[in-house]
Amino acid sequence: MDLSIVIPLLNEEESLPELTKWIIDVVEKEGFNYEILFIDDGSTDNSWNVIQSFGDKHPSVKGIRFRRNYGKSAALNEGFRASKGNVVITMDADMQDSPDEIPSLYKMIAHQGYDLVSGWKKTRHDPISKTVPSKFFNWFTSKISGIKLHDFNCGLKAYKAELVKNIEVHGEMHRYIPVIAKWGGFVKIGEKVVNHRERKYGITKYGMSRFIKGFLDLLSITFISKFGKRPMHLFGTMGTIIFGIGFAIAVYLAYAKILLSEYKMTDRPLFYAGILAMIIGTQLFMTGFLAELVSLGNRDRNSGYAVSETIN
Repeated sequence: MDLSIVIPLLNEEESLPELTKWIIDVVEKEGFNYEILFIDDGSTDNSWNVIQSFGDKHPSVKGIRFRRNYGKSAALNEGFRASKGNVVITMDADMQDSPDEIPSLYKMIAHQGYDLVSGWKKTRHDPISKTVPSKFFNWFTSKISGIKLHDFNCGLKAYKAELVKNIEVHGEMHRYIPVIAKWGGFVKIGEKVVNHRERKYGITKYGMSRFIKGFLDLLSITFISKFGKRPMHLFGTMGTIIFGIGFAIAVYLAYAKILLSEYKMTDRPLFYAGILAMIIGTQLFMTGFLAELVSLGNRDRNSGYAVSETIN
């Protein structure tokens, strides 16, 4: 199969008929062998019935329905698992992403060798409450990850099938898929300016809380990517440094007591700071040691390394 189009949605019954027809017109004009996967993330309106009605008419239209709302990341993850196309394109169901972008995104993956192509909504039709925080997070994510993208959170993206089968998305991590892809060894990441349209139906499903969750998920991705398989490098280093500071304080106080005949060591607040530093340092070191044992056990069961090719 050439193409899988994965569309997560929540309460978008009004936009689905027009969006589906538009997608079908575009992909059939290009002659693609395709499927459209709608992931209903616990909609409470008539969205699922609309999807079913299109599935009855078009065998290429398929759907997955969650029993409750799990979030966009979970919907994308299930869509990736179910997809069968050599190229996977994701887009939002609110019709702010244009299906006319599908052929060019497909070509960038299939013919130009990109692992991932992210849309860039250079001209956005969103309220300032979304655009300003989004610009900050895009800048911050670019600095942290080293990936030069303007719009990490654009729902319109194209992927090589191998990529989506080798990553897992949860929490609010859908906005950081390029970061996850990079740390998974998929480094040819591109960007394309795409047309962003005003919302025609319904209201936005995102609030300010998503930015806090997104920031925490970025820290999680950064930590897991760098230290997930070598936790001792982080905890052991921190523990050794902090323990060393505490030990240096203890040596200084002992020197002051023995050679300078100062008052009792325990009368000085610095004594307790040194003891605390040595305790915390020891705990961090032991945390790294235990985490290393857990990581080793996981590697024994499943290497967790993405293998590109093998020769037998």
